[in-house]
Amino acid sequence: MFVPTIVRRPVRIAVLTVSDTRGPADDRSGDTLVERLTSAGHILADRAIVKDEADVIVARLHAWIDDPAVEVVVTTGGTGVTGRDVTPEAVERVCDKLIPGFGELFRWQSYAKIGTSTIQSRACAGVARGTYIFALPGSTGAVKDGWDGILASQLDIDHKPCNFVELMSRLEER
Repeated sequence: MFVPTIVRRPVRIAVLTVSDTRGPADDRSGDTLVERLTSAGHILADRAIVKDEADVIVARLHAWIDDPAVEVVVTTGGTGVTGRDVTPEAVERVCDKLIPGFGELFRWQSYAKIGTSTIQSRACAGVARGTYIFALPGSTGAVKDGWDGILASQLDIDHKPCNFVELMSRLEER
C-alpha cells in the first residue's frame, strides 16, 4: 500500500483584527498573532483591521477565502456578547462547516486561567471553501491561549495523532 509522504511546510495565514477602536499603532493582539505565527515558521499572508460590522468582516473574509495565497485566517476581537460583537455571526455566514470543538477547547483551557468569565467568549472556527477560519477574542491573553494552546499544534504537520494541516488538501472534497 502506498503511503504518501507529508512534507513539513509553512502555512500561509492572514490575521484580521476586528475592533472599533484599534489601529495599526495599538493592535497588540494582532501583533501577538503575527509574532507567534512567524516564530513558528508560518507565513503572514496578509493583515487587516476592520470595524465590528458583520458585512465588513464578511467582505474581508470572502476576499481572503478567494485568495489562493491564504490558507488560514485567524481573527481577533468581536467574539464577546455585546451588541457590537459580531465576529461569530460573520464567520458563520461564510463557512461551509463549523468546527465546534475549537470554541469548546478554547473555553476549556481559558477556564483554568480566568474561571467562569470564559463563558463570555464566543471563540469559534470553521472551514470556508477550503480555508480555515479561527476567531479568537481580542485580548492578548486570549490570543496567546488560542495560539499556544490550540493553533500552534494543529497548524503543525508533525503534531500527532492528527492536525488541521494534513487535511488541507481534502477540505473541498465532495
